[in-house]
Amino acid sequence: MSVLLLLSAGRGPAECAWAVAQLLHRLTGDGTRRGLTIDQVRVSPGERPGTYRSALIRITGADADAFAASWTGTLCWQAPSPYRASTGRKNWYVTAQPPQPDATPTTFAEADVDIVACRTGGPGGQHRNKASTAVRATHRPSGIVVVVDEERQFSLNRRIALHLLRQRIEHGDEAARRAVTTARWRVHDDLVRGDPVRVERPEPQRTGRRG
Repeated sequence: MSVLLLLSAGRGPAECAWAVAQLLHRLTGDGTRRGLTIDQVRVSPGERPGTYRSALIRITGADADAFAASWTGTLCWQAPSPYRASTGRKNWYVTAQPPQPDATPTTFAEADVDIVACRTGGPGGQHRNKASTAVRATHRPSGIVVVVDEERQFSLNRRIALHLLRQRIEHGDEAARRAVTTARWRVHDDLVRGDPVRVERPEPQRTGRRG
């Protein structure tokens, strides 16, 4: 089983991007100990070295779903700011949510197009009506329909119709990709500070014994 999870600093300060990196490291260690594989699919670096504004990860393994659920929601990294000694704030919030799935591209194949000869009006329509040179093309998977009567030859109108169908399908796919991107960016704005599902802290430093 494979699950995607998006960690985001939202529109928080640089410390929140630092918190994403710290929490990602903690999550990866936790998952590895449980026999899961954690892969970084895509990261957006923060303003400071080694920090992330967001990180899209893939969690793979038998309990990936339950593990991802245990890390889903508002997360808190509790530690003093490494950048501003003057601030007393120690709670840095991050959101972790399943991302909007990628839009599946539409595969265009002429075999999926129904081509029908038809008659249309307009200038020169009388000749076209008699010859039925216009084309009505329907792409069955998407339901997109175009009617072309630009040329007096059926074969030319057929070629134009197929080109228009391909264009409209590509534009539709592009619109779907933009919608997914917009939905993913909304996650950055959905960060709720306070009432975290998890609070993580740095590991306490071990002091060595002197003999």
